[in-house]
Amino acid sequence: MRLAVLGDPVAHSRSPAIHALALRLAGLEGGYVAIRADEAVLGEVVEGLRRGRFSGLNVTMPLKEAAWGLAERATPDAERAGSVNTLRFAGRVEGHSSDVTAFREILGGGRFGADAEVLILGAGGSARAALVGAGGRRVHVSSRSEGKAARLAAAHGAATVGWGTAVAGAVVVNATPLGMSGEELPEGVLGASSGLIDLPYGDEPTPAVSAAAERGLPTADGFEFLARQAAESFRWWTGVSVSLSPLIEAARDGKNS
Repeated sequence: MRLAVLGDPVAHSRSPAIHALALRLAGLEGGYVAIRADEAVLGEVVEGLRRGRFSGLNVTMPLKEAAWGLAERATPDAERAGSVNTLRFAGRVEGHSSDVTAFREILGGGRFGADAEVLILGAGGSARAALVGAGGRRVHVSSRSEGKAARLAAAHGAATVGWGTAVAGAVVVNATPLGMSGEELPEGVLGASSGLIDLPYGDEPTPAVSAAAERGLPTADGFEFLARQAAESFRWWTGVSVSLSPLIEAARDGKNS
């Protein structure tokens, strides 16, 4: 199998390590590479998928909405989200959102209150997936781009709050790059929350994950999220489900061997 992840930035991605392990666990031959890409490169690689040069693709920020536009068929989750992070070719280019699956698993797994509201930071492809994965919870969207937040919230029956505004008791979903290079979330947002799902990751815990841990809040970090969506992508490509725990360890370790 020839697999790849496309995005910008992408050099830091732990996806090659995760999928190298998934291939070994499944007993499949193949490899997985990271490709720095803009929308033009994405289009070229998707054409390569169509021609059999790739077996499957992952897409990360900022290309998830563009990938949705390139999919000739989308799964119900991807269609609802208007966001695609996983592509395959099966007579036509098909798009899926394994991000939705990851959000649904984390929010439904019992560590966060069953009735807790959700505060999503960001209004891009990952935020779209979070809205769908939140299910019937009450959701608030907050973005530095108020227009994008308003359009996204309106499309999903969610509310909006101003950037940096806290929502008491909400699970904060950080679907922005904040934290990838040591940035902090807006002051006060975490202090009022009941938990954190933080998508960025790096060599050290993000400031948000550290702050949540200090407050004793339940947390899902970017490594867990990455491994969960990777497991779903791999299942969708291959039909094989692999154990999640080793994938999370591979994400944290970040090595291909």
